[in-house]
Amino acid sequence: MTTRGQEEPAADPIQARGTDESEWREWAGWDALPEFTLPTTGRAVVVAAHPDDEVLGFGGSISLLAAAGVDLTVVSVTDGERSHPHSRVETPESLARVRAKETRAALAELGAAEAEIIRLHVPDTDVADHEDQVAAALTEVMAGAALCAAPWTGDIHADHEAAGRAALTASGAAGVPCLHYPVWMWHWARPDDPRVPWAEAARIVLPRTTLAQKTSAISRFTSQISPLGPEPGDAAILPPEEIAHHLRAAEVVFR
Repeated sequence: MTTRGQEEPAADPIQARGTDESEWREWAGWDALPEFTLPTTGRAVVVAAHPDDEVLGFGGSISLLAAAGVDLTVVSVTDGERSHPHSRVETPESLARVRAKETRAALAELGAAEAEIIRLHVPDTDVADHEDQVAAALTEVMAGAALCAAPWTGDIHADHEAAGRAALTASGAAGVPCLHYPVWMWHWARPDDPRVPWAEAARIVLPRTTLAQKTSAISRFTSQISPLGPEPGDAAILPPEEIAHHLRAAEVVFR
């Protein structure tokens, strides 16, 4: 997930004050979402626009897939190197290295230490300009897979949406079912929000032990949840109120 400033008010819904997690917890619509059954054999490809997207939006499901013996390929479209463009502590190059290590550590927490990780090195914040290239790379990666999961194409984050579109193109070419997981939607949307395609939504229930693994995995992204240093440009990208959206007993996907 990259990047969210703290100024308000803001025209960008991601920059504006978000929906409190308590509103989502009280939503009566959860039970209306059908449960989605993950595959228990074969290989799953999980696409992330930035390192941590896959864990925030689909980490519990990654844990369930790994526990079932499904082979996992995680594709980081960008290295997330521009999460802190004004930092004097970390350069884009050093942040790319840090975030790659965080991803590996997070996957280990999910029981997916053996997952294949592919980094496409597309410039952070510029995925839309490389969408055809990403789609071509993903088409090769998806060959023979049982499932793809990628960021939602309506997440109101340009990189997330472009990565999701590229995954959808690739999954169509490869003949692989594609799920889309939201990340920022929980921030800017509200329960029953008409901008969200609830009719296409399903939930993946996370047992308590799986949720605990996901919580530990998210904690591995220190560069995003803790300040890099004392200056404003080093501020945490993911404050606790944002992380709370991703610590529920179910994950939501769009089919």
